[in-house]
Formats: sequence, structure tokens, C-alpha cells
Amino acid sequence: MTLRTDSVIFDCPQNVHDPPGHILKMSAKRYRRHSADGTGLTLLFAHCVGAHKEQWEPTIARIFERCAPSTVSEAWAVDWQNHGDSAVLNRELLSTSPSRVYGVSAIEWGEAVAAFIRSPHLRGKRIVPIGHSAGAGTLVLTMKDLPVCQLVYPALILVEPTIIFKEDFYREIEERASTMDFVVTATLNRRERWKSREEAYSWMAKRVPWDVWDPRVLHMPTEHNLESTPDGGVITKADRRQEALCYVDTLPHFAAAEELRRISSHVPVHFIWGKESVGTLVPENVKEAFETGIAASVRTVEGGHLIVQEKPDAVADAICDILDTIVLPRSKL
Repeated sequence: MTLRTDSVIFDCPQNVHDPPGHILKMSAKRYRRHSADGTGLTLLFAHCVGAHKEQWEPTIARIFERCAPSTVSEAWAVDWQNHGDSAVLNRELLSTSPSRVYGVSAIEWGEAVAAFIRSPHLRGKRIVPIGHSAGAGTLVLTMKDLPVCQLVYPALILVEPTIIFKEDFYREIEERASTMDFVVTATLNRRERWKSREEAYSWMAKRVPWDVWDPRVLHMPTEHNLESTPDGGVITKADRRQEALCYVDTLPHFAAAEELRRISSHVPVHFIWGKESVGTLVPENVKEAFETGIAASVRTVEGGHLIVQEKPDAVADAICDILDTIVLPRSKL
């Protein structure tokens, strides 16, 4: 299915630590059928660390194939302020502002997405947030500080969320720290330049984690996350250091866990896990706590933590099964 797309550049809320007038921007993309009556749900997608909004496109395409226009009218995907197209828009501020030495927290991304939801682009629509890994916690945090009477999402879908309670994180601190050290080191040493997009694709296709990705998703980084260099080559849009900083920022994961405790009795929270991801980034006891005390439903699909990249159709089918259960009045955002 061919979808209509259009892109938006959104001015994020001013961060108090940035110089006056220095405002980060967030790139967003909308997906729609060529004919739709606008009565269905609006889906809002947030990616994981190291990804970008277009990696959701195979999943989004499958959802539109399966779901009727009365169920889904449109979808939006957003780039973290230091990822994808947003990283290009914000490059100067990210590299020159002293306040950006610590990057962009997922908490700040959540504030930007919340402002975007209140903007004319999404105001008044029935929004279902769908987040993967750190993007899941980000979307949970869009509800931070809202009274329960204003929690208007008809559902919240979390795909392999890395949300964790603070006490659980520190209970196994050595294992958690070891995992973060490994990921940060791998990120800082990862290749970021190639002679061409074709060379980049061939290089990724032979290496972890890209070698098990769905071919449609594997094309997305080379099509959407590389930019040309003066010498005729290509380089990744996002700065490796900015990405690495996102991995060590644990506060958003703690804050999202506490927020889930607060809102789960008011907003149905649905979890989608990868079968092969057991205990890798989220301890099994934490998953069980979410499933028994918070979840409205739990679904499992084949694949590891990066199931959006590995099994986009299976993730889409799980999302569609959840969406088929939603019938609620229009929100008042």
C-alpha cells in the first residue's frame, strides 16, 4: 500500500539550560491513506535509542493494510532531538551549547512530544502512543504531571520497553552497569562513514545487529539516516557520542516506571515482547511485575529486543489486535 506522507519540523519547548532563543527542533512525519474520513485513531510512534522514525515504516504500512480506515486514520512518527533528521536540524546547538554536553534526555523528548500532541497537528484526535524500548518510556512520560482526569489516551502500547523501577535497577547494578558499558563502548567505536549508501548497506547486512533485520527495515538507515559528505561519501546523521549519552541516562526509565504505576488504572497499557529477548535488557522479574500489576494485555512475537527491526509484520499484527479492541470517544487534548 502506498501512503501519503508529509513532514513537519516542530519547535520544542525552551530548555531552561539552553541560551535564550536556542530551541531544539523535532522532525515528525505523517502517514495517511490517499482517501480517509478522519474518524479513526491517530497512532504516534517513538523509536529506540540509535534508531530513527522511518524504521517504523514497514510496521506502519502493515497496520494500514490490516486496519480499516474507521480504525486507523493516520500515523505519526517522531525523531528524538539528537537522532535522525532532528539531529541534523539541531547539530549546531548540540555541538556548541555547554548545556548539551549531557545530550538530550528522554524526559526532554517526552516534554517535546507532549507539546506536539497539544499542537494543532494532533489536538482533538484520538491518539494511541506506540513506543519501542526507550521510546516507550518517552511516550509514558507525555502524561507526566497530568491529573488523571486528563489522561485521554484510549490505550498505550509499549514494545520491548526498557522501563525499570529504580529499586530493581540497583538490585542488579553490576549486571546493568556491565550492559551499559558494553553498549556505550560499541556505539562509540561503531563505523559511521562509508564511500556510498550501497557500501553502507552491504557493511550492515553482514554485521550484528543488522544481519537479522527484515530487509525492508535494513534499507531504512541507508535511505533515511545517512547524509552526503563533501568527498562524495556518506555519514550517519546522528553523532555517536549523543547516542551513547542516551544509554547511560537512567532517570527516564525510573520516571516512566513510576508513571506507569500512577496511570495504569486509568489508561489501558498493552505490552509487546520479543520471545528471544528474555532477561536481556529488562529483568524477567520486572516484566512479570508489569504484566501482573499494570498490563491490560501482553503479547509476544518472534525476535529479540529489536523486534520492530527484525519482525515488523509480527509487531504490526500484534498492534492491530490491540487496536481492534479500542472504541472510545474523541479525546479533548
